[in-house]
Amino acid sequence: MTTLTTPPPSSSAALRPDGSPDTGTKVKTQDARAGWLFLAPFAFFYVLFLIVPTIYMIVASFFNTSLVRPGLGSFAGFANYAEMFGRADFWSAMWHTLQFTLYTTPPLVVLSFVFAVLANRLKRGQWFYRLAFFLPFVLPSATISLIWVFIFTPATGLWPTVQGWLGMDPTAVLADPKWAMVGIAVATIWWTIGFNFVLYLAGLQEIPRELYEAAAVDGATPWQQIRSITLPLLSRTTTLVVLLQIIASLKIFDQVYLMTSGGPGISTQVALTQIAAIGFTDNRIGAASAFSVLLFIVIVVIALLRQLLERNQDRSA
Repeated sequence: MTTLTTPPPSSSAALRPDGSPDTGTKVKTQDARAGWLFLAPFAFFYVLFLIVPTIYMIVASFFNTSLVRPGLGSFAGFANYAEMFGRADFWSAMWHTLQFTLYTTPPLVVLSFVFAVLANRLKRGQWFYRLAFFLPFVLPSATISLIWVFIFTPATGLWPTVQGWLGMDPTAVLADPKWAMVGIAVATIWWTIGFNFVLYLAGLQEIPRELYEAAAVDGATPWQQIRSITLPLLSRTTTLVVLLQIIASLKIFDQVYLMTSGGPGISTQVALTQIAAIGFTDNRIGAASAFSVLLFIVIVVIALLRQLLERNQDRSA
């Protein structure tokens, strides 16, 4: 008489309490492996081009690293950081960065919210306004910079022409230390407002229409509806927009480098253009890394502030 025996379960599969193989666990393991395989290419380039350079930046900030000499160079300790705090151009670059942030953040938050509210009230053609506001954002920074350099060009640009029509003396915006940063801020607002506009519009479309209808029945005016319904329900979106905009403004580089190169004089020299000058003009990678670490710390503090605000909003919700 032949006895049929059940083959033992594979050692790679987990067992249920009754001793049978748990195929669900095996499938989950295979899914996890597939997920890691799909993630591997991105993770490789993320580590190679972000994590490794960040670690190198932090290490190099403690050495007299030079662009023209191999290796890290001699150990400098905190000398590079002390030098940065003692340099006048460090503080002027940080002030110009803060100045640009103050010029751009409030308009980019307020205007994007206003335009999103107006577009959200439209029943037809909303796609056109989405496209119109977001289209400049997808253009390269070089294209935007060339457009606005042409607009501000004395005598032949659009802005001096408009000033002439209004009977005003033409102003060379990008050549005037008082107005150069304002001109860069205007170009940036026009370029990036579409991103915040889309975030606000997405948040507005998540608010139930019934709330506005009930408020209208109770006699609430449009402004009262915005103040009592829209603003409170968009508080998380507003927090996200404000902090993302502050971080983006602190990392300003392209527009300044392409439109004014930090000039006239040093009136538009911001943190990243100063870092580039120290590292690639003076060939002092160690000092430039110290400046970068200080700016990195400021951005990290703002990111942590965002996390704290979101936690407080979650607790109060």
